[in-house]
Formats: sequence, C-alpha cells, structure tokens
Amino acid sequence: MTTKGSKRGITLFAVAVAAAAVLAPTAALAHCQIPCGIYDDEMRFRMLEEHITTIEKSMNEINSLSEDPSANANQLARWVMNKENHADAMAEIVTEYFLRQRIKPGEVETDHMGWMGKVTACHNILVSSMKAKQTTDLQHVADLREHVAAFRKAYFSEDEARQLEENPWHSHLGDSKDAAE
Repeated sequence: MTTKGSKRGITLFAVAVAAAAVLAPTAALAHCQIPCGIYDDEMRFRMLEEHITTIEKSMNEINSLSEDPSANANQLARWVMNKENHADAMAEIVTEYFLRQRIKPGEVETDHMGWMGKVTACHNILVSSMKAKQTTDLQHVADLREHVAAFRKAYFSEDEARQLEENPWHSHLGDSKDAAE
C-alpha cells in the first residue's frame, strides 16, 4: 500500500519528468554524445554526398526560377531555404559527428599528418558549405564534392576503403575504431 505522501511524491516526480521533456531542446543535433559506440561512418559520407546533390539541384532551380522572379517568388524562397538547410545539415554532420566524436584529439600525436588531413578536409567542407549558402555558384558544389572525397580518403584506411568498394553497404567499419571507448 502506498501512503498519501508517497503518491504525491510520485506525482511530483512524474510532473518534473514531463516538464523536463517539454522544456528540453526538441531537435537532437548530433548522432550521440554519450559514447554509445554505434557509428556508421560510411552512411555519414553518403549523407554528405546527398546533401551536395540537393544543394546543386536547389541552385539550378533558383537560377531557373530567377528568370521570372515575380511569378516564382514563393518557389524561389522555398528553394533558397532548401539549399541553406542542406548546407547547414552538412556543417552539422561535420562538426557534431566527425569533429566532436570521430576524429580523436589523441590522433595528433600518433598520426599527425593523418589527423591534419582529416581536420583540414573538414574545415574545407565547412567553408564550402557556407559559401554554397551565400550564392548559386555551382563551383561551390564542385568544391564540396572534392573536399568530401578528400575527407573520405583521409578518414578511411586503404584497407577500409577497399572493403567499402567491395561491399558498400558494410558501413560499420568505424566501430572497430571505438573498441577502447
């Protein structure tokens, strides 16, 4: 049997949990920051590539619709927002997933050049995604593709890259990188 005081305590606890859930940020910005050990690095690269393709399509649509902006104002606004959202999503993957969780600070001592290659490629992706937000210059799309390819090459070992070529859906190669966590 429960007492009146314990019922009140349970009710207050339930209200506190509900309030925390409502007041907490609604958008989860990262995969996971509580080292869950579930990583899908290759999927993130595929997501980056999909974002690039969407940015390119958005730029092409904006350029086409700009021929008659008064007739296409709503669609122009939507394609601009779409382009910017996908550029932001790329930056989020690079910062929240790769820079915060996957590229380890300790790598700078064990593989300085490899670490520098990864961080430099990430920085280049961030700058190019920002430039893609600012314009409809398709050169930024080409730059993004180049930077993501450079990052992929720096990120995966030759053996991992070969395994991914043989079986592109075997995307949990990065899991072995986290055995110590």
